[in-house]
Amino acid sequence: QVQLVESGGGLVQPGGSLRLSCAASGFTFDRYAMGWFRQAPGKEREGVSAISSTDDSTYLAYSVKGRFTISIDNAKNTVYLQMNNLIPEDTAVYYCAVAPRITTATMLEHYYHYWGQGTQVTVSS
Repeated sequence: QVQLVESGGGLVQPGGSLRLSCAASGFTFDRYAMGWFRQAPGKEREGVSAISSTDDSTYLAYSVKGRFTISIDNAKNTVYLQMNNLIPEDTAVYYCAVAPRITTATMLEHYYHYWGQGTQVTVSS
């Protein structure tokens, strides 16, 4: 059973930083992508960032370029999302997901078969 556990969310002031972690277990895929998605109240889920376990290629949504950085620890099957210069619009539940046998940093939800339960990020004064 594939399990993904997000951590690192919380309340932060605008301009602050958070580092999200997602630890995946229960799978033996040697090729996969991991991604971060988010969903704010009243809005549809959107892709934030993705990374390939094969070559560390990455994708960042335009709205977070220059502020967020994604990285992966292949040995630990853990993906991180470093979020800097946070703004209130970043407030959302952040989900990590795994796309098995995918070798590109895709944000297409069609490929993501496993999802975590999410971690809340709130950016507010």
